[in-house]
Amino acid sequence: MITGELRNKIDRIWETFWTGGITNPLDVIEQFTYLKVEVQKSLDETQTLFESLMQKYFG
Repeated sequence: MITGELRNKIDRIWETFWTGGITNPLDVIEQFTYLKVEVQKSLDETQTLFESLMQKYFG
């Protein structure tokens, strides 16, 4: 069973989806997965830009 701080974080995430109108647990998982993928793409793009700038300015 999940307790403590982790449980509180999960409850806050669930409440955010619930108040946004997403009440089906499978929809929540789908949205969470989509958001994770988008964040990962953004991190990858940032890493690529950083590496490009490092190469350009520091050889």
